[in-house]
This record gives sequence, structure tokens and C-alpha cells, in this order.
Amino acid sequence: MIPLHLRLTNITCDFGEGSSLDLKSGNRIFLKSFDFILHLATTKNPPTRDHSRWHAAQRDVTVTARTRCPYPKSRFNRGVPDPKIRIFDLGRKRATVDEFPLCIHLVSNEYEQLSSEALEAARICANKYMVKYTGKESFHLRVRPHPYHVVRINKMLSCAGADRLQTGMRGAWGKPNGTVARVNIGQIILSIRTRETYRAHALESLRRSQYKFPGRQKIIVSKNWGFTPLRREEYMEKKATGKVLVDGAYVQFLSNHGKLADNVRRFPAAFQEA
Repeated sequence: MIPLHLRLTNITCDFGEGSSLDLKSGNRIFLKSFDFILHLATTKNPPTRDHSRWHAAQRDVTVTARTRCPYPKSRFNRGVPDPKIRIFDLGRKRATVDEFPLCIHLVSNEYEQLSSEALEAARICANKYMVKYTGKESFHLRVRPHPYHVVRINKMLSCAGADRLQTGMRGAWGKPNGTVARVNIGQIILSIRTRETYRAHALESLRRSQYKFPGRQKIIVSKNWGFTPLRREEYMEKKATGKVLVDGAYVQFLSNHGKLADNVRRFPAAFQEA
């Protein structure tokens, strides 16, 4: 019998004693009654995904959402469990818009589904880090998506003789197992508004909360003032001219429509004579 030795690292084959032959990908070698084929992979250990796990498959958006139907509740959608996340605003949420000018977002880079458990874990992670290093009165954390979409599971028996008790994929409509939030590419998941001195801590808290989500996310420092849609320079300019009115974490704008008397009453500084 002829000894055979394969060394895939050097891409060589040794047959017998003192004889070797270099190979390329896909070459076929005939040696007496033996037929050897060497196939070389083009990638180094590509990452694989376990599709057998039910939760691993819930990030894929494969069905139409029922969140905008006129009657989302039906005889097929009963007994939906409550979402794990119940709090969406943390920290000093009643702080005015002038106190926290810096705003940093955690933005989704995939079209996927985020479970309520993942949202709750990310909320706890970011909140604990900010409270530890900045204090609970130095930031305002907000979770943007809400888990309204219901996912189902078709439970299978794993005991002995289970094949006699169940019908496989016949009648595979499952029971509600949890809720998820559907996020698109570029949609904001978490937002933190704080002072400029805590920029590094806010970035680190969002970086740690990234590991609670599947897929890819990006951390973006907003150019706007806090949670408002105004750029920082624009906000300072409009505030100096009296064209914005502080309204909690947001602002009200002076509109060119409506009654003039109402605008004068709400924005008196904008109508003062120079």
C-alpha cells in the first residue's frame, strides 16, 4: 500500500518516500488505482451562522409587519406577552434644551428586527455606564424604536415518541413568543444628549451597548443641538433673535403662517423694534 501525506499549508502532496508534487486548486492526480482531488478554499474559515437556533433567525425580516393593519388583533394573534422593555427615557429627561447641547446617536446599519430583550439589555448597559461616570443628572438617554411587531414560534416536542404526537410542518402557525422592533438602515436606535465635557463617556456607553444587538451599527455625533432638528449655529442664531421657544427637550419655531397676534404673543422678542 502506498503511503500518502497531504500538507495543505504548503499546498504539496507527498507520495511514497522522496517523491513530492506541487498542486494547484482543483488538480486531479492518478496514481495506480488511486484518484485524489484537492480543493482549496478561497477564504480562511468564513463565519458560519447557526440557523437551527430560533432566536438567531428572528433578526431576518421575512414577513409583512402587522403593526399598521386596521385590526392587528385577531383570533390568530392572541396572548401576546408583554415586551421586556418598559422604560424608554432615562437620566434627567426633564432637562431643558439649553442644558444638554451635545447629542450622540447609535444608528442601525442593517434592515433587521431587534427583540425587546435586546433593547432592554442595551438600555441597561448604556444607563449604568453613564450613571457611574457622569452621574444620573448629567445626561438624557432615549430608546427610539418600540417593539410592536409580534413573532411566533412553532414549538416541537423533543421527548421519546414525539413523531407520533405531532404533525411536523402541517399546521405550523405558531404561538406568540415575543415582540420585536423593525429598524431600517440609518434608523436611530439609541440617543444620548449631554454636556460637551462628557463626550468620551457618551461614546463609550454607546459602544458597549452595541454588543447587545445583532448586525452592524454606527455611532454618529450629531451636528444638531440636542434632540432638536436645528444645527448648533442655527439654534444660537434663532435663539438670539427670539425665533425659537424652549419647550422641554425640544423647541417651538416661529411660523410664517397663522395669525400675527398669536405669533406676537408667543414670540415677543422676535417682533421687538431694533
